[in-house]
Amino acid sequence: MSIDPSANNTTTSEALRDLAPQMRELRERVVAEIGKIVVGMSEVTHQFLIALFAGGHVLLEGVPGVAKTTLSKTFARVLGTQYQRLQFTPDLLPSDVTGTYIFDRKQNEFVLRKGPLFCQVLLADEVNRAPAKTQSALLEAMQENQVTIEGTTLPLPQPFMVLATQNPIEHEGVYRLPEAQLDRFLLRVEMGYPRRFDEIAMLRLHSHPTLATEQLFTAEQILDIQWQVANVHGDDSLLEYILDLAEASRSHPDLSLGASPRAALCLLRCARARALLDGRHYFTHEDVQAIAPGVLAHRLIVRPEAEVEGRGSRDVVRELLDTVPVLESGPRKIRR
Repeated sequence: MSIDPSANNTTTSEALRDLAPQMRELRERVVAEIGKIVVGMSEVTHQFLIALFAGGHVLLEGVPGVAKTTLSKTFARVLGTQYQRLQFTPDLLPSDVTGTYIFDRKQNEFVLRKGPLFCQVLLADEVNRAPAKTQSALLEAMQENQVTIEGTTLPLPQPFMVLATQNPIEHEGVYRLPEAQLDRFLLRVEMGYPRRFDEIAMLRLHSHPTLATEQLFTAEQILDIQWQVANVHGDDSLLEYILDLAEASRSHPDLSLGASPRAALCLLRCARARALLDGRHYFTHEDVQAIAPGVLAHRLIVRPEAEVEGRGSRDVVRELLDTVPVLESGPRKIRR
């Protein structure tokens, strides 16, 4: 699965065509491995993989007890990556996240004690329990893949991915995530209760010792796939369709804030990653539509009067997908 980034375009195209059929099988293997521990979460696992190969982070929302933490930990184990878990609390300091310099009496100098951010998969558990100052400590890491500690900038291990969990119904002792940080999450994934037969399967599964999961990746393989995602083909009409969705959100009467250019780029990356995981070297409007709620909903701000009427951001995204026309393939004059 190793791919040479220095190869020419022809070689790159051939490598992508060879890789694409393997990806669907690999996706199913990941779902099966995680199913040994967490039952009925194949769609959530699929979205985790999309975010991973698109090079982004995931905000995982769900009520307590639906295995958000267990799923995240199992996912990291299947990836074979360096994993850290950080429990966010109201008294958590930025230095508890990034690390700090401490004085070593034996060496008679200040040495760096790295924080839990220095890993490849960080589980930020109950991320909305920490105040904004601590939340801001994550921003540089999530956007730039680096950490600055007392003026010294240090790169993070690659690949780097944040899986953050939060409880959407609890309001005591929690903080609203800043809009700037929400925008750094490539996907927001809602994790609900399992279906009845999945819950019965879960009870059966945990009536006996659970099976060990198999490592399916190396860090180098993940980076190779991430590099190839950018080569997944899409017609120019699809780029305009993504832009039309973003522009329609900016003028929607129920929104005070629409999709930014970064949101459009995220939608493109996720559509490409989804197509590759489906075993295709090209993406379609169906990929864009399937991933749009997870990419756009947490980036949109609904007007208070629309919220009073029961309208949410996901309702607006569904309306946009229903009303914005899919363009025909072929060249079209770009609006300026």
